[in-house]
Amino acid sequence: MGIFSRTRDIIAANFTDLLDKAEDPAKMIRMIILEMEETLVEVRASAARTIADQKEMRRHIAKLGALQESWTEKAELALSKGREDLAKAALVERQKAVDMAEQLSSEITVLDDALKGAEEDIAKLQNKLREARTRQNSIVTRLESAHNRVKLREMYAGPKIADAFSRFEIMERRVDLAEGRADALGLGQPTKSLEEEIAELRSSEKIDAELAALKARVGSTKA
Repeated sequence: MGIFSRTRDIIAANFTDLLDKAEDPAKMIRMIILEMEETLVEVRASAARTIADQKEMRRHIAKLGALQESWTEKAELALSKGREDLAKAALVERQKAVDMAEQLSSEITVLDDALKGAEEDIAKLQNKLREARTRQNSIVTRLESAHNRVKLREMYAGPKIADAFSRFEIMERRVDLAEGRADALGLGQPTKSLEEEIAELRSSEKIDAELAALKARVGSTKA
């Protein structure tokens, strides 16, 4: 069973309400588009039959016009021969043709109105179909985006990422151990602080001064 029961239902349809109530919006919009396309084909086929009926009726009207002329000529001929009864009968047949032609003309007028309505319905259906396809594209895009987000989140929280980071931690631990061994090799080695190095400079200056004073005394003694 279709979503819509007739063309007017489609034209009056509110896609937002239909999709909001649907458990699977993507499936629902596909069904809507399929039914609208089928309905559009049916409406166009009906319009084609109506056009064909009108053409057939116009051919009949043309034939009835020729028949009217024929009965008119026959009535004139009968009247010219003094056969008023035959002329009257011919006029009766002519009137039947006139009445039938008028009836067909009335039916053509009714079919014209039906065609105008069908044309309006086709235009509205096409607009609705374009709207539905636009909504379908939007839904497909949103679904793809949602699936991509799910994949990314699964990847972030998945075992592969956790395993990779675990491997990073193992590598970092190995680097820490290597650096620790290098630092350990320097343990116990004498190191001088800044204060000690400055104190050594001061001591060196004093020794240099005493050496200079000693050299001066020894020189003066020799003299």
